[in-house]
Amino acid sequence: MTTNGLFISFEGIDGAGKSTHIESLAQAFRLQGRAVTLTREPGGTPLAEKLRAIVLKDRMDAMTEALLVFAARRDHLQQVIEPALAAGAVLLCDRFTDATFAYQGGGRGFDLTLLTALEEMVQTTWDGQAHFIRQPDLTVWFDLPAEIAAHRLSGTRAPDKFEAEPIEFFRRVAAGYLQRMQANPGRFARIDADRPREAVWQQVLDALQGRGWLG
Repeated sequence: MTTNGLFISFEGIDGAGKSTHIESLAQAFRLQGRAVTLTREPGGTPLAEKLRAIVLKDRMDAMTEALLVFAARRDHLQQVIEPALAAGAVLLCDRFTDATFAYQGGGRGFDLTLLTALEEMVQTTWDGQAHFIRQPDLTVWFDLPAEIAAHRLSGTRAPDKFEAEPIEFFRRVAAGYLQRMQANPGRFARIDADRPREAVWQQVLDALQGRGWLG
């Protein structure tokens, strides 16, 4: 099994089960002796968490929203993600750039060309030999119909501004995730999240074991 740093992102709409399984995966890696960094987006640093609170609460246009998310991502990359990977840790991130393309691109209908330009600007890094755009080594996408996700979340907590959007918004978000997966099929593991918890967890394990990252 590899001992290099691993970057694994978890994607999907709220209610899809990301939080439950990201914690389980962190524990599975720890049991195999790996250092694990568990983080989230927007957020992960003091500055990024402040920007997260603004993005989730305040009303703004799609461009402002995207710029704030990418500003938070830049700080997150510099302060948490790159150092963890350089140290050989397994970094598990609850959402990354695919969420921006899904929510701001798909959900809000923001220009994907501009999102791509921001992605290149913010995520370009240097490995000692060449520049490249930092992306997860694996993106685990919990695919769940919007209606089922809404039912799971019903009454559990006060919704943020995204969770309060209508079902059609989340259908567009799902289409945004699908588009990202189709453009990067080797990076994605699509999980059928409309199954019992044990079956969903087995799909996650299969995706990691199939890549030789878990015994």
